Amino acid sequence: MVNISIKDIRKSFGENVAVDIDSFVINTGDILGLVGNNGAGKTTLFRLMLDLLQADQGEVEITETAAPEQTEQPVVINPAASEAWKQFTGAYIDEGFLIEFLTPEEYFQFVGQASGIPSAEVEERLKVYEHFMQGEVLGQKKLIRDLSAGNKQKVGIVGALLTQPKLLILDEPFNFLDPSSQVILKHLITDYHQATKATILISSHNLQHTVEISTRVALLEHGHIVKDLPNNEGSANQELAEYFGI
Repeated sequence: MVNISIKDIRKSFGENVAVDIDSFVINTGDILGLVGNNGAGKTTLFRLMLDLLQADQGEVEITETAAPEQTEQPVVINPAASEAWKQFTGAYIDEGFLIEFLTPEEYFQFVGQASGIPSAEVEERLKVYEHFMQGEVLGQKKLIRDLSAGNKQKVGIVGALLTQPKLLILDEPFNFLDPSSQVILKHLITDYHQATKATILISSHNLQHTVEISTRVALLEHGHIVKDLPNNEGSANQELAEYFGI
């Protein structure tokens, strides 16, 4: 069980303010959809959370809590000061997360090995994602760099899910996917959430998909969170449509 506290975090690139958030809490078990126009700061915020960028000020705290039936005390982690969060986090931001001179099979085994997952168990876990990969990723005798953009996207998403993380972060996961793969991915995310109660963060330009799977939607504008909307059965849809002029 994981929640995240963002405290007075700022990140600028020259005179451009990319992220400027005073306080924001992502609760355990949220599926948070992060939406906004190009340049809103969505990817920068994810990179700050994953310690891929250094904030100009402020911090992100990740609190790992045991399941309710367990008694361990919560552990508060600052990603900039500790790597403990990597043990329970799966993320895919872009192709930079892939190792393109490996085949997908080699990449998945690498992810498993880095997380202490036996080879046979990696193979077993991959079976869950066969429908999503649609016979176009495994067994193709291709390096990742030779795959289509959509199949690279599938490798990255499956790699993020493979370790069964308590915290899952996906930046624009529906990009490059054909319509059927997008639908399958929506079911994968919601089924995974239902089974694990993981905290899931998704950014997307696709409002329909985001609203359909998110329990909460945050609207980012010029680095600021301007709306934090509960999303019970698509209740955020109308307000988002009005904001974007749809």
